[in-house]
Amino acid sequence: MMNPIPISLSWSGGKDSAFALYLLKNNPSYQVVRLHTTFSETTSRVGMHGIREELIQAQADELGIPLDKLYYPASGENQAYENAINQYLERLSLEGIHQLGYGDIFLEDLRKYRESQLAQKGFQAVFPLWKRSTPQLAREFIEEGFKTLICTIDPELVPKSFLGEVFDFQFLKAIDGIADPCGENGEFHTFCFEGPIFKNPLPVHVEGHVEQLYKIPLENGEVAQKAFSFAEISLA
Repeated sequence: MMNPIPISLSWSGGKDSAFALYLLKNNPSYQVVRLHTTFSETTSRVGMHGIREELIQAQADELGIPLDKLYYPASGENQAYENAINQYLERLSLEGIHQLGYGDIFLEDLRKYRESQLAQKGFQAVFPLWKRSTPQLAREFIEEGFKTLICTIDPELVPKSFLGEVFDFQFLKAIDGIADPCGENGEFHTFCFEGPIFKNPLPVHVEGHVEQLYKIPLENGEVAQKAFSFAEISLA
């Protein structure tokens, strides 16, 4: 029997990366030996999830998997992001790791971008959730015992009343027909605090809600502003 392939999983702290890890842990072909997360240099938070670094570290501690932290410049320039990833790939290569896992489900352009970037360094991308039915994935996630808080929403698509609440069947019913059940188009993001991959549940609580404006490039070259709502989550 061949040894499992070592892999580093891109870890946002949300339900998709958590379920991707769950599937990889149950696949004898792979062994997740590292997690990697990109944080803002200025806020030490995860991108559009808005989750603090200490929460991601707490997840990794309960998973029992080393966490590699990559810091993203405040400018948000794509080249700076690629430089950070390329430096990380060089580190992984020295450890004999040449596979990266992602929780992407159906965004073709994003998959092609990841595969192209990794191929330049001799790496391969693994997508455990790829092309799975998002309604089915959302149901399976809940049925398998995972619990996750809704940490970010697009208030134009998702009712604000669900911000900071648990991702459950009531939530899925409320967004039916107005948002993807897994938020694959950015309608919402989550933070996972309990489930079969964790040794113990994370004691979390929601301190409050904040609004933040983001600049969105338009096809005509102009830039629009769009508001997102965030739940301020902390360890209890």
